[in-house]
Amino acid sequence: MKATLLLCCLVFSAGLLRAAPTPPRFTALFNAKDLAGWRGGTTFDHRKLLAMPAAERTAQIAKWTTTMTEVSAKTGKPHWRVEGDELVNDGFGAYATTEKDYGDFELRLEYKTVAGADSGIYLRGVPQVQIWDINQPDQAKQPNRHPRLGSGGLFNNTPGTPGRDPLVLADKPFGEWNTVRVVMVGTRVSVWLNDKLVVDHAVLENYYDQKLPAAERRPIPDRGPIQLQTHGGEIRWRNVHLREIDANEAKQLLATRGK
Repeated sequence: MKATLLLCCLVFSAGLLRAAPTPPRFTALFNAKDLAGWRGGTTFDHRKLLAMPAAERTAQIAKWTTTMTEVSAKTGKPHWRVEGDELVNDGFGAYATTEKDYGDFELRLEYKTVAGADSGIYLRGVPQVQIWDINQPDQAKQPNRHPRLGSGGLFNNTPGTPGRDPLVLADKPFGEWNTVRVVMVGTRVSVWLNDKLVVDHAVLENYYDQKLPAAERRPIPDRGPIQLQTHGGEIRWRNVHLREIDANEAKQLLATRGK
């Protein structure tokens, strides 16, 4: 009886420990209960969304959001759902997108994914901090795609530029949770994956302007949503916390890196 009670207590305690407390000055973006605070979204220029007439913008967001709770014919479950303290996506439906827009911030979260995964984290609505299955081989048809180098890089930056590929391979094996920390100030992004620096103060390029002549390209928006991308394979998220960085702290952070 004592052994059974002890085992139950350990299992219960392990379940509780999965949900980390919200760090000081951070806000929990995912409440571990439902999708409150989240809407649907996709790879769509946030500037264009904001420029739409209000009714058109509302209708577009509603269309994306509807796909999140559609039930998969394969699993019989919604594409996005909550299981315990985890936000789970089956690889389909629109991206989980914060209803609120953010400027400069520090983002912390954990994710766990499966073989063949290809996901990411959009910053201010711009792709992206990449999440890979690092066991995938390079493909001749996609010479700039290198999953074996690891997750955490700014994959949609120009190949060969700083931050595009991670500095080190830091992914954990399948079945284990990966921790991500992102600090974004202005257009500069630093990323830590499992406490290892993988992107060091690199500029996040504006994906939506990359096809324009160089003189016409604009930096990424000053504000925009955080998006959790879905891309055909299951991914689980938890402990999604964000701290907004004010102007004084932003200036100090930039000053430590020179001009």
